[in-house]
Amino acid sequence: MTHRKQMGRLFDFDGRINYRIATKHHVIFWLIYFSFNTLRWGSYYHDYWYSLKANAIGFPIHMALCYFNIYYLMPKLIYRKKFVLYSFGILLAIFVMVLVKFFLTYFLISTNVWPEGPEETTTLSFNYVTQMMLGELYVVSFVTAIKITADWLREHKRAADLEKVQLETELRLLRTQVSPHFFFNTLNNIYSLAIEQSGKTPETILKLSELMRYLLYETKQRRQSLIKEILCLQNYLDLERMRYGDSLKIIMNLSGDLEGKKIPPMLLLSFIENCFKHGANKSIDQIVIEIDFRIEGDFLYFRAANTLPPDTGEETSSRKPGGIGIKNVRKRLELGYQRNEYELDIRKEKNWYIVLLKIKVS
Repeated sequence: MTHRKQMGRLFDFDGRINYRIATKHHVIFWLIYFSFNTLRWGSYYHDYWYSLKANAIGFPIHMALCYFNIYYLMPKLIYRKKFVLYSFGILLAIFVMVLVKFFLTYFLISTNVWPEGPEETTTLSFNYVTQMMLGELYVVSFVTAIKITADWLREHKRAADLEKVQLETELRLLRTQVSPHFFFNTLNNIYSLAIEQSGKTPETILKLSELMRYLLYETKQRRQSLIKEILCLQNYLDLERMRYGDSLKIIMNLSGDLEGKKIPPMLLLSFIENCFKHGANKSIDQIVIEIDFRIEGDFLYFRAANTLPPDTGEETSSRKPGGIGIKNVRKRLELGYQRNEYELDIRKEKNWYIVLLKIKVS
């Protein structure tokens, strides 16, 4: 089945949801309902032939009434919130169908149109009409409930599918929001190294190439190997080391079993970028960055801390932790994890900017 045919089952050409149920399901439903009703009333009458004839007349009426309700009255009136008009319309339709059933039964089967009634019925009595209308209302309500349930399930699945697509799209967008300033700065460094004919130029180009390859081709999955993520961070840090030279001191510690652990791609990179944003980019002295990875059970305990430059003004002292990159991370965590699967704490302590993340990686 082609993709277009599959979509045709869900959407009309104007893009609206198509609520039709497959024909075979209608046939199966009515056959089962007809068989059950025939056996039920045949047992009651002790006359299965009479029951078969009565249901052969009654069921086309049931079906016409049900389809008139779910495919005409409800779309035209209920969905447009015309409830009073709908109530009048459905009662009128049921009354007309009761009249049709009465005359068909009277002329084709028996003049006693209500053999299960309290007495022989050969005319349109109030009691007969009331009971028959209640019976028809029961059938209509039963079929309508099935239709509404099927439509709700279909809409629920469609909404869930759309939410999943939107989630994946948003996560992909958030993953791509790595600061472009880093790449511009690195390219400028490579340009300077090339002018100086430095021996570090090939190594710098190679590391940038590896980092860009990873960001372009290795970050499409929702979860990525933690080991690969750490290698990506190391390439990033190596490039920054070339930029800052001896003014940058990086201490990285790894502990626990990293094998088989997974994490959203590029999630931790935002924290590392933040270390430079709050530290190295604002300091003329040596900056220290400490990065710790610790695996305990199903969780990664990640810590990134950097020294801060001296507070030289009111703006610095009132500045709140985080920025666009941190908001990005918070959003990704909310989209990708249950609340009990991660904890994020960002704080400033004396001359340190600290990020603490506990996240499920199994």
